[in-house]
Amino acid sequence: MPELSPSRILEVGMSCWASRALQTAVKLGLFTTLGGKTMTGKELQAALGLHDRADPDFFDALVALGFLGRDGDGPGARYRNTDETAAFLDKSKPAYVGGILEMAHDRLYPFWADLIEGLKTGAPQNEIKRSGKGMFEELYSKPERLEQFIDAMTGVSSGNFAALARKFDFSKYETLCDVGGAAAALSLSVARAHPHMKLKSADLPAVTSIAKKKVAAAGLSARIEAVDVDFFNDAFPRADIITMGMILHDWNLENKKLLIGKAYDALPEGGAFIAIEHLIDDARRTNAFGLLMSLNMLIEFGEAFDFTGADFSRWCRQAGFARVEVIPLTDTASAAVAYK
Repeated sequence: MPELSPSRILEVGMSCWASRALQTAVKLGLFTTLGGKTMTGKELQAALGLHDRADPDFFDALVALGFLGRDGDGPGARYRNTDETAAFLDKSKPAYVGGILEMAHDRLYPFWADLIEGLKTGAPQNEIKRSGKGMFEELYSKPERLEQFIDAMTGVSSGNFAALARKFDFSKYETLCDVGGAAAALSLSVARAHPHMKLKSADLPAVTSIAKKKVAAAGLSARIEAVDVDFFNDAFPRADIITMGMILHDWNLENKKLLIGKAYDALPEGGAFIAIEHLIDDARRTNAFGLLMSLNMLIEFGEAFDFTGADFSRWCRQAGFARVEVIPLTDTASAAVAYK
């Protein structure tokens, strides 16, 4: 029997150090500053406007965590991006996912300090404690925060949407409406991969204005329409496929079922409703990211929660859907698909 060690307990228990170091590097633009170059610690320190104390500890910590490469040792060593950080944390790259880390730096990190209070009260621990406004009300009142949130959702979901475009059989369908479409990232992924598809990205006006710019910049305005929809108060636009990317987990069970029912009503016979989420495994043992995401929904909304594929199947069958399947997309995310 292997000797017991507290190493993993300490690593996870103090992982806030590592997460804050990475979030801070992203917020400072460290990976974007490096780009395809190499820089000494002093050059990087000066470029980022940091104190002498940052060099070399901050940069070497990122090396040890696997987020920077380093050629050589000592003051003359040169730092560089790894393949991963070059692809995903350089703002000039299309696959940039740093938006979610910037939002974690600015919003989520402080809120998680109150997890105990959230677990004891079931109440959200975000801006509402200070301003009295819920998360979405607060975001929509501050355009810079709304844009940060949209960028964060785009970054954390882009890989999932690209995987959906590859793995789901779109050949049987002609139209798609992405409800809660944010910056139209899902619509853009599907449109690029499937030229026969006509798509709508539906969201509130403040968000569709952002989506229209993204779609126009991609040269896809002829095939993707950004439409104004309040998804609780308006009927969903009719389409062969209705999608929701990380929408259902924002709400309590009553509202989840309401949105599923509205999706059912908007689909023709044979249509498909696709929810892209970090689905918790049915046994609730292995998808730690999905389970922690559900705790984040407690922090943000109180009664909101993430769910399993079996949960989704049960709710969709209650709404009238005939068949449900789960398509794994990435290590933690899946597409839950209900067919009418």
